[in-house]
Amino acid sequence: MKQAISSPDAPKAIGPYSPAIRTGGLLFVSGQIPLDPATGQMIDGDISAQTHRVLDNVGALLAAGGLTFADVVRTTIFLADLSDFTSVNAVYGTYFSEPAPARATVQVARLPKDARVEIDVIASYS
Repeated sequence: MKQAISSPDAPKAIGPYSPAIRTGGLLFVSGQIPLDPATGQMIDGDISAQTHRVLDNVGALLAAGGLTFADVVRTTIFLADLSDFTSVNAVYGTYFSEPAPARATVQVARLPKDARVEIDVIASYS
């Protein structure tokens, strides 16, 4: 059985997908971009501000599913420009503690709404 998870503190999906899905002992959080949950619009700011917004959106969905960043076991970071890696990594590190989740970071040609960063996560209820 799967259960859709959403939060008023995270943006609504911009397509035919759930913001997060709980199934079995896992919560899959869809890729989040720096959208303001109140307006649904991209936030202003540099890559650090955008990364904070993305991770705050992720955190809201984790909380709606009854979890925290400590429960995250896997993340993927998608960057429009890999030269933003250091700045994104600095912000990312403030949200996670040891042991940090497994992770992949990739540069992509383009992200939804021309975002500079998108992050998805998988968290465990165990």
